[in-house]
Amino acid sequence: MREEDYLTNREKEFLTMPAVGSSAEWPLFLLAGKVSLLLKDGNAAWVNIKRDPFMFSAVREVCYSILTLAECIEPNHMLFKGISEEVEIKLNDPKTFSFEDLKSILQKVKGILRDLDNTFSANQFGHNLQDLIKLMCGDTHKKSIPLFEVEREDLLTVLCENDFFRRLKHLLNSKESDAFIPRNREAQRRLQFFANSVFMKMPQTPSVEDMKSFSVLTPYDREAVIYSLENLQQENEDGITILFYLQKIFPDEWDNLLERLDTTEKEITALLKEDLENGNATEEDSNKKALNVRLWASYRGQTLARTVRGMMYYRMALELQAFTEATDVNEKQEIAVHKKQEIAEQLADFKFTYVLSCQNYWEQKESPYMEEQAKARDIQYLLKTYSHKGLRVACIEENIQGSKKKLYYSNLIKMSEGEEKVVYSIKLPGNPMIGEGKPENQNHAIIFTRGDALQTIDMNQDNYFEEALKMRNLLEEFNGNHGLNDVTILGVREHIFTGSVSSLASFMSNQEASFVTLGKRFLARPLKVRMHYGHPDIFDRLFHLTRGGVSKASKTININEDVFAGFNSTLRKGNITHHEYIQVGKGRDVGLNQISLSEAKISGGNGEQLLSRDVYRLGQWFDFFRMLSFYVTSLGYYACTLMTVVVVYIFLYGKAYLALSGLGKALSSHADIDDSRALQTALDAQFLIQIGILTAVPILAFFILEQGLVQAIIHFIVMQLQLCSVFFTFSLGTRAHYFGRTVLQGGAKYMHTGRDFMVKHINFTENYRLYSRSHFARAFEIIMLLLVIKAYGYHNSTTSYSLFSLFVWFLAISWLFAPFIFNPSGFEWQKTVEDIDDCRKWLFYERDIGIGEKNSWKKWWDKEQEHDTSIAESIVKTLLSLRFFLVQYGLVYHLHIIQTPKLEHAYPLVYAYSWLVFLGVILIFLAFSYGPKISIHYQMLLRLIQGTLFIVLTIILGLCLAFKIFSLSDLCVSALAFIPTGWGLLVIAKAWKPLMKKLHLWKGVRSIAWYYDMAMCMLILLPITILSWFPFVSTFQTRLLFNQAFSRGLEISLILSGNRPDKSEKALAYKDN
Repeated sequence: MREEDYLTNREKEFLTMPAVGSSAEWPLFLLAGKVSLLLKDGNAAWVNIKRDPFMFSAVREVCYSILTLAECIEPNHMLFKGISEEVEIKLNDPKTFSFEDLKSILQKVKGILRDLDNTFSANQFGHNLQDLIKLMCGDTHKKSIPLFEVEREDLLTVLCENDFFRRLKHLLNSKESDAFIPRNREAQRRLQFFANSVFMKMPQTPSVEDMKSFSVLTPYDREAVIYSLENLQQENEDGITILFYLQKIFPDEWDNLLERLDTTEKEITALLKEDLENGNATEEDSNKKALNVRLWASYRGQTLARTVRGMMYYRMALELQAFTEATDVNEKQEIAVHKKQEIAEQLADFKFTYVLSCQNYWEQKESPYMEEQAKARDIQYLLKTYSHKGLRVACIEENIQGSKKKLYYSNLIKMSEGEEKVVYSIKLPGNPMIGEGKPENQNHAIIFTRGDALQTIDMNQDNYFEEALKMRNLLEEFNGNHGLNDVTILGVREHIFTGSVSSLASFMSNQEASFVTLGKRFLARPLKVRMHYGHPDIFDRLFHLTRGGVSKASKTININEDVFAGFNSTLRKGNITHHEYIQVGKGRDVGLNQISLSEAKISGGNGEQLLSRDVYRLGQWFDFFRMLSFYVTSLGYYACTLMTVVVVYIFLYGKAYLALSGLGKALSSHADIDDSRALQTALDAQFLIQIGILTAVPILAFFILEQGLVQAIIHFIVMQLQLCSVFFTFSLGTRAHYFGRTVLQGGAKYMHTGRDFMVKHINFTENYRLYSRSHFARAFEIIMLLLVIKAYGYHNSTTSYSLFSLFVWFLAISWLFAPFIFNPSGFEWQKTVEDIDDCRKWLFYERDIGIGEKNSWKKWWDKEQEHDTSIAESIVKTLLSLRFFLVQYGLVYHLHIIQTPKLEHAYPLVYAYSWLVFLGVILIFLAFSYGPKISIHYQMLLRLIQGTLFIVLTIILGLCLAFKIFSLSDLCVSALAFIPTGWGLLVIAKAWKPLMKKLHLWKGVRSIAWYYDMAMCMLILLPITILSWFPFVSTFQTRLLFNQAFSRGLEISLILSGNRPDKSEKALAYKDN
């Protein structure tokens, strides 16, 4: 842990276990403050010293350390053996050794240690040491004690640097608080888990020679390997660099790094600046400190370097265990130790191999881009560092021969004497990357793995040395009895290491932790339906190599490639277990957009699984109870999520029908007359299903098991105060949308989420592009239905409406504003002004050449419609869109204008009139929208027509209101009716896109869609802008979002505010106006 910078030098010394055979018996943290406590409590503590074995051990060690110090100066003096025996007798019988004598000895020792820290004569030191020894021994030896003469002038300096001397100083000067180490939270967590895990049930440990051999396989594409100096010091829009961020998030670990490098922050900053001007720091640089800073930062991100370092702990652990097991009694100790080391290295090489599957490594080496070349150099550095310890790189080599014919080779590379060497090269029949990227990457490299077992590791994972020590035990599970079938996959617990700063990351971390521990354990036993969910699981290598591999790579259908290995193993009568006594680190997404994209990928993948033959076969093969267990814990979870959202719509549309038709009032009156409580209860049913709370229930169960009931309740309450229910309710919409869309139209695809950890503001247009159809449009539809029910429904009281609609309003508001609540600086005035300006540019940008969807609404909308819709899909979408017309049909008959005698019973005619009015409104909008697109020669004529049309419409509207032909409320009801109608027609038009293009109506459809998106942007931005006016809202949001950081005392405000002054003049201008 010291090399990982989780401990200080002092903490390392306090935690170090003393060598066997020395006078020290216990690590220092158990003895901390015992000497000071003895001097404080006095004679009473000395008489009862045997009751505290650690205090007795501390006093005993102090006495023997003084004798050791004396022997260092007079090594050939035989007197010390007798003195040691006398001291031991006195310590074992406190009655023969007075407390005053002990107090004098301890104070004398403290005095000598203080003198050694200062400049004084060696002769004086010898006299003081002689007096101290006389105090320790009896009258028999006092006259025989010599004067200790220090012959070498540097001997005292050497003694001061000795380990036992530093330990003696810690024994005498430490306080009770020093026992509470380490201070670092991550170090505490790791030590606590390791200490608890050794008491768990696990197989007997075999010797390294008898253990199963295994390999680790990690697929890598183009992610970060080691952060470059440019990456670390490149400022974002707020002036924040990655290095500055990490220094504020991990301040204690940064201080530990400076202590380990024996430098200061000022010196490091100067060195980094110098190296940045000269180029990146590499392993060949004379300045090793810059490389250490790069590695320190990389080990705290989701980088390949962190994963490789963690997995190589397996090799380190095996080598250490083999060294301790190796013995040779026939040779001298020096030779035996050397031979032990050779045996340990040979055994570790035989038992462990690590293969990095870097499919693009060959291409990156020859790439013209500096960034790709830098990643290749970083991979080479990892090879040079770990190649002699079993690290290999598998890559795809592409050669062009003859008439541009491409030949593909799968190569295994190692580093030998500083140069790359191709160990194996296998000619391939063609380009292997024809399916999904990650599984194809694994499949081409799996042939280079060795051993009985294979662990699959993602490139954003981590491992710990203390956990690697238990790998031998875990592999023995393959030989254990876990049911009728042999074990084919060993499931391993994961620790999510990315949940330490923001509340959002904490929610995701807790949700994942509950699944990868409590959830997977329950799936494995007793349900027996645990599958392979990727990451740290360990495969029976031979079993899976002969049965299709560890992942499936078919395009689209295997978007969630890992789970199909579990399907494959189960279908072939394999057995999948889960084990909690060992853990592997795992990085997760920390921003809402990253989380949403990840859940979208998983949800879409589950939709594809629903259509796969593997799931069909499992359903045929499982018994009834196991089939239900599999359904509920996999596909059924997403199906139930979708059905929950569908139930919300059915519930609201049913309520809206009762309200608009008048049946609600009639049924309520009937219930009152007949005193029918059952009917009344059904009519006033409260929609009590709150998915945000229900989703957090597994997390509560996880905390109860891990931390106890009281701490779990406290933690759960804190999560609710941090609006975790808003987050989980928002995630509900994400899963339902992408699962439903995949089932309806297919086409699930991999979504790259990125693995950044920067706390930065996401602009409004990016959020809108991601959530407009999955959340915002649906939220507005729910709000519309709630308004209709409120306006036309029958309620005995306001409370009745509030009760049934409370959670539905919560659902709608969560879907609308969660992206902004969990957006850093989401309610800061300057950021809001920039978002408004960015949204305006995005909506009104007209150029078509050289721009992307980030800059133009038109480009984004066109990309959203690229999916080819089948006839069946178009019909389904059309049928689903008919619900919007039902709202219009009901609202039209509540207009005051139809209460006239002529229209009172002409319902079909009224509905037809409403469609004529709606078409007229559409034509008016289209007339105004074509203004910027028409030729410049007709702009004057167009403006004249638009102005005349506006004046005429205003006059007509004013006359109708003046003569009470219709009222102002009719205008509001008409708008409420026409908005869903237009949206329904828009959805139908998009579903029949080819037909719209043939009829030359597609441009008009796009223009109507633009008005809807503009209106939704305005409605969402309005409350955000109002709240941004009040500074306390931004302060409250920051506290809410980064409560984890505030709890740790981190300076999160420095990260959010940035290093640069506010340069935005727009913010001041908006606020002044």
